[in-house]
Amino acid sequence: MPANYSAFDKAEWLRLEKKADELRRLTLQTSIWGGSGHLGGSLSCMDAMTILYHRFMNYDPKNPNLETRDRFILSKGHCAVGYAPVLCDAGFFPVDELKIFNLTGAKVGMHLDCNKVKGADCSTGSLGHGLSLAVGFALAGRLKNQDYMCYCLTGDGELNEGSNWEAAMSAAQFKLSNIVVLADNNKCMIDGRVDDEMKVEPLDEKFEAFGFETIRVDGHNMKELNDAIEKAIDNHKNGGTKPYAIIMDTFKGAGVDFMQDNYLWHYGSLDDAKSKSAYESLDRYYKERCARAEREG
Repeated sequence: MPANYSAFDKAEWLRLEKKADELRRLTLQTSIWGGSGHLGGSLSCMDAMTILYHRFMNYDPKNPNLETRDRFILSKGHCAVGYAPVLCDAGFFPVDELKIFNLTGAKVGMHLDCNKVKGADCSTGSLGHGLSLAVGFALAGRLKNQDYMCYCLTGDGELNEGSNWEAAMSAAQFKLSNIVVLADNNKCMIDGRVDDEMKVEPLDEKFEAFGFETIRVDGHNMKELNDAIEKAIDNHKNGGTKPYAIIMDTFKGAGVDFMQDNYLWHYGSLDDAKSKSAYESLDRYYKERCARAEREG
C-alpha cells in the first residue's frame, strides 16, 4: 500500500465502509470454518484495522519483511479471528489458510505465530506486551535510521496490566513520536464490564499524563478515525516529540445485534441460525454506515 494517501472524500469513505463490511463478513466466516473465535473484540476493532491497512500503512505483501514497512502490533491478541482475515485480504496468504483456521496442521491459529503467519509482525496471545514491542520496533528504526510508523492496537481490558504503562513511560521518555496507540475502548472484557473488573478510565487523560498526545474518537466513524490518524502521522512528520494515543470508543461485537455490547461474546461459535441472524444484522449495519457516509461525506 502507498504511504502517501489521497484526500478523504465521500468516495473514499464509502470505499472504506465496503472494505470493513467485507472484512467483518470474512471474520464471521473464518470463525465458522474454525468452529469458534474471539468475535466480539475482533468486530469492535475492525474499522481501525481496515483504515490502517487500506489507507495509511506502508507494506508489501510480496515482501513482508521489508525493513522500511510500517509495523502493526496486535497487542489485544485475542482478536486473531479478525486480524487473520485482514492479512489474508491484504495478500499475505491465500484464503485456503483461513478455511482451516485453528484446525490441526493450520498455520493460522487462535493466536497468530509470526514465525508461521506472513504479515504478522508479532505473535499474539499474551496480553500487555504489545506496547513494549512497539517501543522496541521504534528504537530499532531510530538506530537504523529508518523512518516508519508503529501502530499498536490495544484494548481497554488489557490496559489494566502494568506492563503497558511501563512501556508508555518509555515511549515518552525516548520521544518515540512514530508510535501510535489505538485503544479499542469497547468497555467489555472476558469476565464482564471493564468498569466492574478494573476501571481504566479516563484513558485519554491517563495517556496524556504519561506523556502522549491524545485524542478521543468514535471508533466506528471512518472520518473521525481518519482525521485522528492523520494528526498522529503529521505529529511525527512535523518533528513532534511525543507518541500519540487514539482512544476509540467502540462496541464489542459491533454490527451484529445479538453480540453488540455483550461481554459474553468475548468468545463464541455460530450455529446455522446464529450465522443467518449475524449476516442479516451486518446487512442492516452496512446500510446504516453507508447512509452516514452519504449524509456526512
